[in-house]
Amino acid sequence: MKGMRIILFILGVALTLFGTFLLVEGGITGCISPLALGSSLVLMCHFRTRGTILIFGHTCIIVGCYLVTLGVYLIPQCQPMFRDIVRMPLFWGLFSIFGGICANFHGFCRCVQRMDPHSQEDS
Repeated sequence: MKGMRIILFILGVALTLFGTFLLVEGGITGCISPLALGSSLVLMCHFRTRGTILIFGHTCIIVGCYLVTLGVYLIPQCQPMFRDIVRMPLFWGLFSIFGGICANFHGFCRCVQRMDPHSQEDS
């Protein structure tokens, strides 16, 4: 499990740096997704509690809603082929929303409650 935390931390730092670079270069539009997801991944690696998993899940849902809105806005301007669908923000927005819902449900899972030092076990 420690190897997975290192990978998540490296991915979180990389996404945060990439989001910061996009913020400096092009403004706020392109930096929201990597900056929010990267910072919540770094937070999740430092604090192993149920609350951080729930924060990550809610961040995924918010980023997903942003990407779905952007994707719906871009639909009239593009005519994608089938292979281009996975590169569009609408696809990744739906992917992120369902991943956030999964993370929120996992935040209340029994395995996470055993991991959380502040949770109270039922006897």
